[in-house]
Amino acid sequence: MTEPLTEQRPMPGPVVYGYIRLLRSAPARRHALRDALAEYCRQHELQLAGVFTDRGGEAAFAGLLDVLRVSSTYGVVLPALEHLGPQQVAPQRARRITDVGARLLLVRGRRMVERRQFPPPQRAAGMATVSAFDAGRA
Repeated sequence: MTEPLTEQRPMPGPVVYGYIRLLRSAPARRHALRDALAEYCRQHELQLAGVFTDRGGEAAFAGLLDVLRVSSTYGVVLPALEHLGPQQVAPQRARRITDVGARLLLVRGRRMVERRQFPPPQRAAGMATVSAFDAGRA
């Protein structure tokens, strides 16, 4: 029995977790955002291990940080930067994610981000943008 060549074996992509913040939203919106995260991961050969949904508390974000600390996760995928929270909270949350060694990947960029707080999004393949929030770059 012969094994397939390395190039012919399915290889899992880097593991990422999704994070969405939905304070008042219909189930259809939640499903659409999850589908957008899944499609982004499929296009960029990332393995979406799960999606944390914040409904206004800290539990979902705390759970995300916990899983980032105990696993070798490549990054966190967000529909847009606004999903990290209000303007006064988002930069702190971004730092907390990058401090554990994960990257922030955005399906679409944010228009009103102050340049000194976050680097500008870099164009990736297709319509999506990827922002480099590595701790050393931010």
